[in-house]
Amino acid sequence: MKNTILAILIFALASCTNSTSTSEDPIAQEDSTTEVKSEKAETPVKGYTIGDEATDFSLPSTNGKAVSLADYPDAKGFIVTFTCNHCPYAVAYEQRIMDLDATYASLGYPVIAISPNDTTVVPEDGLSSMRTRAEEKGYTFPYLLDETQDIYPQYGATKTPHIFILNKEEGKNIVKYIGAIDNNYEDATDVTERYVEDAVNALLAGNEVGITETKAIGCSIKDKRKTK
Repeated sequence: MKNTILAILIFALASCTNSTSTSEDPIAQEDSTTEVKSEKAETPVKGYTIGDEATDFSLPSTNGKAVSLADYPDAKGFIVTFTCNHCPYAVAYEQRIMDLDATYASLGYPVIAISPNDTTVVPEDGLSSMRTRAEEKGYTFPYLLDETQDIYPQYGATKTPHIFILNKEEGKNIVKYIGAIDNNYEDATDVTERYVEDAVNALLAGNEVGITETKAIGCSIKDKRKTK
């Protein structure tokens, strides 16, 4: 009889323990869900958010000179574009990036293109190859190399291409838009949402940007430090 009662007590205690563990599961599940949502939204752990001030930089250009935002004292803002030579998405958007500069540079919002990849990982994204491509394609905007890879994480860029629109306000470069160029990387003739154009047009009209953030679609930025 005593053995039977002892067995029942052990069983009851085990049941309570299992019940307690189960009650903690929703918290763990919620944390997991939060992480998944964060990955889907690609919210950078570090980097600029809308309304932040973007600090200046000085990076080597394909023309052999260092370029910074301060070199454009008359600019109203900038279309800072993280892109590169090798990525198919960047190549698909190349003409559209060139068109953005052709349209908006004269209106005060020039394109500043930055290649963020580690050139030891992707040699075809080196400065020499960048220079060749810029000359062949007739880039009208500076094409810079983030050779120390300090600038792209400062911005929070994760893809090529990844766009950051800056607006000059009281001498500061304020982030107004982060994300994709438009909603169709495959076919420029079938675009229905022109995020960058809409944002810059709103700023030119003195209005607030309607859509301030979208998901950047492109290749991941290659940084050998992430594999260490």
